[in-house]
Amino acid sequence: MPQIVHARTAHRPRWWAELLLLVVVYGAYSAGRLLARGDVSTAVDHGLAILRIEKAFFLNAEHPLNRLFTSTPAIGIPADFAYATLHYLVTPAVLIWLFRRRPARYRAARTWLMLSTLLGLIGFTLLPTCPPRLLDASYGFVDTMAQYSSYGWWGAEASAPRGLGGMTNQYAAMPSLHVGWALWCGVLLWRHGGTPLMRVLGIVYPLLTVIVVMGTANHYFLDAVAGGLVMGAGALLTAPALRAADRVWTRAADRYEFVGRLARLPLTAGPGSVPGQRRQSVEVVKSPVAKTPAAKNPGRAAVAKSPVKPPNVSDGCETSAGERFPGQRTRTNSSTGTPGSGGAATDDAPAKTR
Repeated sequence: MPQIVHARTAHRPRWWAELLLLVVVYGAYSAGRLLARGDVSTAVDHGLAILRIEKAFFLNAEHPLNRLFTSTPAIGIPADFAYATLHYLVTPAVLIWLFRRRPARYRAARTWLMLSTLLGLIGFTLLPTCPPRLLDASYGFVDTMAQYSSYGWWGAEASAPRGLGGMTNQYAAMPSLHVGWALWCGVLLWRHGGTPLMRVLGIVYPLLTVIVVMGTANHYFLDAVAGGLVMGAGALLTAPALRAADRVWTRAADRYEFVGRLARLPLTAGPGSVPGQRRQSVEVVKSPVAKTPAAKNPGRAAVAKSPVKPPNVSDGCETSAGERFPGQRTRTNSSTGTPGSGGAATDDAPAKTR
């Protein structure tokens, strides 16, 4: 019976399975944001506490940026468009680019993004925070999304499409996943872009996002810092999560064949497994022949079976009795092809010793 040996090859997940996974995860994230709505007064208290900390350490860059954005429509309107759209466009674009061009890096990057988003959702639940734009006007902030809402599709309530503001949690400000996702995109563009332009974009995009979220009064500076910390924690958890997922998938694939086909995993796990790769089955039939050096090397066996012919020194010339060529050795018996026996001399003896 043939024995199955697994050879590892590069893993590219099935696109439809990945699409389904991302849709389910983002749907759960959006539903979690809605369910994580806390008390408004608690969220306002948290926002004011963050603002006091920033003022104590001179970190409140939101005020000058917000004044610039509200007084200069040429800056404020593009910033509102960037806040409302880029995280919906750039993040999926980077995911698709990794899936197509860097399949070996895709699985870890996707897992990093999902884990960080989950950590952000925990932050929304434990620390509901009122963004600067929803504080009382006495604190000096203007909601640019409401000010320039006539230029875009968003309403006065949030960056959601007009009329759908009630479908989002406006107090999910700590941490800023706008900044977190932008940082994720920037790191991947820097590491895997391969061109100077991609590296520049990897630096500019996260920095631009930090400025936009503060200038539009949607986040505090410490929200942006928390977004970076969440991404860092997600990066640290990625490798253990991948190892755990590989163990679960492998056990399920051993028990259920359709799971192995879905996940592109082998039926049994081999040593030296690397997360993000799959093993391809190759049939190898064991031979009943004993493992001898000749069996391992057929060429050597063929050489060993063929008789070794002695060198023809005289080139077929005959000599009379007592005559010999200098250095000539006796020939083997022409009729038997074996060395002479009895009183015949050996091959190494001169002819005169016969």
